[in-house]
Amino acid sequence: MTDPALLETVEHETGPSPAWTVLWLHGLGADGNDFAPIVPELVRKDWPALRFVFPHAPVRPVTINNGVPMRAWYDIRDMNLAQRADEAGVDQSVVQVEALIAREAARGVPASRLLLAGFSQGGAITLAAGVRRTEPLAGLIALSTYLPMPERLMGEVTVQAPSQPLFMAHGQFDPVVPYAGGDASARALRGKGFAIDWHAYPMAHQVCAEQIRDLGEWMGRRFVAG
Repeated sequence: MTDPALLETVEHETGPSPAWTVLWLHGLGADGNDFAPIVPELVRKDWPALRFVFPHAPVRPVTINNGVPMRAWYDIRDMNLAQRADEAGVDQSVVQVEALIAREAARGVPASRLLLAGFSQGGAITLAAGVRRTEPLAGLIALSTYLPMPERLMGEVTVQAPSQPLFMAHGQFDPVVPYAGGDASARALRGKGFAIDWHAYPMAHQVCAEQIRDLGEWMGRRFVAG
């Protein structure tokens, strides 16, 4: 029986009895189907069996879009990154992501073999959840994004959190989440001890083939280490 408290998800397994999970959060206005097509482009033949889990964010009114309801991990009230995210929405989404992480543990995939990934808004939730983890994940993947509520979350970084490898990538011409914002978040996290694999690409608010290649190489190193 499905737990009604859990977010609905799209799932794809690359082999029987997956030993690893990639939990991937989409961006504003998209849904769990958005990044599902990336699986065959990303996965390498020598990887262990993986379960990709793509949750659908809740539908909520978004202030900067005239209050129109859409799938969003939190309300966006202002284009300024420092004031962009509503704290209640971020906190609620982190709780929902933690519930999915707990479900994977119940299905036999512990936190140490789970990668948490996200694009744009989803990446912001990835970072917000990652900095507060007391049981480290296998790694964090934050694409075209930033750390929300930086003053608060910088003070909530746990002792264990910086042990999580972090892949961050950003478009140099991103008009949605400015490159400078992503770079500033990366520098702040480095200051807290995170080892960040940072990548910049000549693109806008998107994902490119070179980025998928670089991410695949980074993920492959995690599977070897695990």
